[in-house]
Amino acid sequence: MKNLLTSLIAGFIGGLLVFLFLGLSPNEKTNTINTSPSSHLVSSHMSTAPMDFVEASSKATNAVVHIYAEESTALAQQRAQKQRSRRPRSMEDFFSMDDFFGGDIFGRNFYRPKNGTGSGVIFSEDGYIVTNNHVVGFADYIEVTLNDGRKMEATRIGTDPSTDLAVLKIEESNLPTLEFANSDDARVGEWAIAVGNPFDLTSTVTAGIISAKGRDLNLIKEAESIEEFIQTDAAVNPGNSGGALVNTQGELIGINTAIATPTGVYAGYSFAIPANLVKRIVKDIIQNGNIDRKVSLGIGGYNVDDELKKDFNLAVEDGIYVDEVARGSAAKFGGILPGDVILSVNNSEIRNFTDLEEVMKFSKAGDVLEVLVDRNGKKKTIPVKLKRNM
Repeated sequence: MKNLLTSLIAGFIGGLLVFLFLGLSPNEKTNTINTSPSSHLVSSHMSTAPMDFVEASSKATNAVVHIYAEESTALAQQRAQKQRSRRPRSMEDFFSMDDFFGGDIFGRNFYRPKNGTGSGVIFSEDGYIVTNNHVVGFADYIEVTLNDGRKMEATRIGTDPSTDLAVLKIEESNLPTLEFANSDDARVGEWAIAVGNPFDLTSTVTAGIISAKGRDLNLIKEAESIEEFIQTDAAVNPGNSGGALVNTQGELIGINTAIATPTGVYAGYSFAIPANLVKRIVKDIIQNGNIDRKVSLGIGGYNVDDELKKDFNLAVEDGIYVDEVARGSAAKFGGILPGDVILSVNNSEIRNFTDLEEVMKFSKAGDVLEVLVDRNGKKKTIPVKLKRNM
């Protein structure tokens, strides 16, 4: 009897232990799986990789417009007259390609009116639009077509040939716009989406990656050109010029401007003006109209070094020693003299000519520069008003 009671108690305890084990184990295993590091890594990776570009494309296409630009007969005749009045410097100047393909040697059909199409990006809700100078710079009639199909004539507010940017204005309100990204933060390898109107195919979207940044390729044929292109492999063709380059959030990172190609159509490389530069130039054009960067101080000299400091007994560490001041230059009218050492311009330190070129890069006719010089050991600030180079 005692042995039977012992066996029953042992069996009861064993069964209870089995029941508790079977009841608790599944919950413990489930909790372990739900909180494992690997599951967090998978979900994090999935959330950062775009499944498609639908949302970004929708934002961008609504803010990108089609542009038709046309030159009037009167403007074409003015160009022809200006060309005829030029003194030829050589036989090549006398018989140019324009003479044969713009009209015959008797002047008939000389310089037919130009026309072309491109793209633009709505900059503000009240109708300012940014595009490329080469899309509209030649024209005196410009028509804009919004993504919803509405057409309207646009006014050209101004251009900046040195950056190949231009600003138009249409009389509309509550227009869709794009948020500007900080283009300095864009990274090589990130997705980029080009939106525009290649070959008059409106609202076309292509995608690629950012291939490089800060490209200076001498594509803008201006002596004072400013080039900091974002390079992408998103397909860009004639008609895309002035359109949007956006990131996967639909934020503007650049204005599509040029392609590198031996054929005239997309061959793998396209270039966009960075959004940070676009914002700066557009605001400048809206405030001042046409931008003329054919300016200079009009000085010649040397970077200050140990030998120069010894020869001229200079009490400065670095700067630009002014050796000559050009007659009729901004520096001459401002009062800069030979022997001055330029230390800063507009509070930006000038250690050498490279620094001066960087400060002058965005300067334009009419700007007043505050030039700090060392003159015979004393510091003097000289206001210099820039004027157009002749």
